[in-house]
Amino acid sequence: MTKVVNFHSQNEPMVSPAEEDLRELTRLLAKYAPHDGGFDLAECSLHVVRSSVMYTEQTYTLSQPSICIVPQGAKHVTLAQDSFEYDQKRMVVYAAEVPIHVRVTKASADEPYYCLVIPINPKALNHLVLKVFPNGVPKCEKTRAIYVGESNARLVNAARRMMEIIEQQEDTDLLVPHVIDEILLRLLRSEVGPAVAKIGVTDSKIEKVSNAISWIKAHFAETIKIEDLAKHAGMSTSSFHIHFKDVTQLSPLQFQKILRLQKARELLRSNLLDVTSVAFQVGYASASQFSREYTREFGVSPSKETP
Repeated sequence: MTKVVNFHSQNEPMVSPAEEDLRELTRLLAKYAPHDGGFDLAECSLHVVRSSVMYTEQTYTLSQPSICIVPQGAKHVTLAQDSFEYDQKRMVVYAAEVPIHVRVTKASADEPYYCLVIPINPKALNHLVLKVFPNGVPKCEKTRAIYVGESNARLVNAARRMMEIIEQQEDTDLLVPHVIDEILLRLLRSEVGPAVAKIGVTDSKIEKVSNAISWIKAHFAETIKIEDLAKHAGMSTSSFHIHFKDVTQLSPLQFQKILRLQKARELLRSNLLDVTSVAFQVGYASASQFSREYTREFGVSPSKETP
């Protein structure tokens, strides 16, 4: 189970989000997510996810640095050996791109699952970090890719106000960034603020790991040499190993394998290539090894996958 963190500042009362804020935020998200799926609010760089059904099968995705607020429904997330659920009472902050498995666990046609995703722009965050921590970011625990904690009533209220601005369509381009800054500032002022701040700090361990992750994503089908990957990240090999696993809970090769297998699943379900062709395309030299690892990961052999 993922460790629960505190998204409240030291002197802030631990108050649950107001029911009125949750209901209104749900209404507003429904307006911009008219059916199941994901929807971008391009002018605001926000993302809304809706699902009216629960899923027994876990879906793979790559998390992005972001804040996720769920006013209705619930989702279960697994990263490596850790898992957690977030809903009205819990929110999550993703600090890096990591391969996660997700499953909607509470949703219905009458009360769909809704999630507001607020991306974290490292450069914009760093500007705020300098204001909150003018004397430097305090030392904190090991940086992680995911932070889960009790929902902060003030953050949910700010999210509601932000969506109301979007609904009113008046000075959206001027006002929405200010509310996003408010949300980020409140996060930075919380007990987990020093850890969140690392997302925006240039040359931080999480930035270096993120650079390595971007390289692996672009070259997942190639043979990876850890020494070269560490050099790309600007770290020694031993330091890179430690910090990569601290952040992602995976080794670089485990990370690469997950990317390969998920891409293979997409190709198999598209019904365009046979198993052997898929294995070679995603970087496996042995079709039998691919089949073993695929079956271990998904619980079904690649030959039995259907689109």
